[in-house]
Amino acid sequence: MAVIGAALAFAANALSPHRLELARDYFPATKPASPSTVAQTNLTAAAPATTNSPVEVLAASLRAKGLQLAESNQVVQFFRDPRREQDGVIFIDARDEDHYRAGHIPGAYHFDRFQPQNSLTNVVQVCLTAEQIVFYCNGGECDDSEHAAIMLRDSLGIPKEKVFVYGGGFTEWTNNGLPYELGQRNSGNLTNAIKAAASANAGGAKQ
Repeated sequence: MAVIGAALAFAANALSPHRLELARDYFPATKPASPSTVAQTNLTAAAPATTNSPVEVLAASLRAKGLQLAESNQVVQFFRDPRREQDGVIFIDARDEDHYRAGHIPGAYHFDRFQPQNSLTNVVQVCLTAEQIVFYCNGGECDDSEHAAIMLRDSLGIPKEKVFVYGGGFTEWTNNGLPYELGQRNSGNLTNAIKAAASANAGGAKQ
């Protein structure tokens, strides 16, 4: 009976328009991934996420505000530019009066955005005629320079291409051993971190 049943089943399948193909594997086993595919998957999973450096993050933040980041080497080039002698290139110190008088980049103008009435008249004309303007504060977490840059840029209508923010600020300037000026602008009283430290040590030894 089993043989007859099987024969009838095969015959019915052969005559059916929806017949099954007996030689076809309807339940194929899952094909294992090749070693190269597995390795590539592991490498992709293990690849570290791309992270931006602090400088790139700051540059992107300033660009979003229409400002340009000036890094250390570029700032030194601005400082040594002969146009600085005729205010073609100017530096603006955005810290308060006490910090400015304690030491600033030589020849830098002072502008405290919290007390604009004290220094606005000194910077308006030079900002309008300068070809490049470099704003700075202490650097790091200090953002007075970018706020001062935006305030003067927008109030005076200065083209954004002229405006730069020194990200490292006065802290980086002095750490690099560059000269700074004491007291008022163009006082001629110049020093640097090495001389200042030596002077402080000498004063301590005399006491």
